[in-house]
Formats: sequence, C-alpha cells, structure tokens
Amino acid sequence: MTKTTEKLNKSAIVDQVAERTGLSKKQVDGAVTAVLDTVVEALRGGQAVTLPGLGTLSVKDTAAREGVKPGTTEKIQIPAGKKVAFKISVGLKNELNGR
Repeated sequence: MTKTTEKLNKSAIVDQVAERTGLSKKQVDGAVTAVLDTVVEALRGGQAVTLPGLGTLSVKDTAAREGVKPGTTEKIQIPAGKKVAFKISVGLKNELNGR
C-alpha cells in the first residue's frame, strides 16, 4: 500500500466543484461551508452522518485510560472523551480495491 502525501483541502474542492458546475467560486465556497457546518452540527448533536457513496461519520465515546507521556516513561491518565469514527461505504471500498 502506498502512502500519498497530497491532500485535497477546502479551496481545492471549491476550485474543482466550481469548474465542474460552472458556478462561481464564491457560490461553491458558501455551499461547501454550509455542508461542512451542517455535518459538524449533526455530529455535535450525536447524530451519525451518511454521505452516499463515501461512508458514515459517527461519534464514539472513548474510555479513560492510562498512557505514557511522549519522550519519557512517565505514566499519565488520559481522560474519557469522544472521537469521530468513519465507516467506508461498500461502493467506495470496492472502487479503491479495484473491484
């Protein structure tokens, strides 16, 4: 498996969507911002977000645990928290695996 170093950031997404749709970059930027804000708001509210053809984002609770402070052997307590989990869609998984 090869690791890619290139990243597709928001401005690159805006550029590509504007080019594909013929909309202005300002219009696309507003739409992309609205979509991202809606996704974050839903996750904050505990809702899962399904993006067809991509996958599902959800919030998972993490338990408190003991860890090791980087650069030392000092034990530290890591508090319970939340993380965002992503489950890839079957279609995208097959696409990436060339099926």
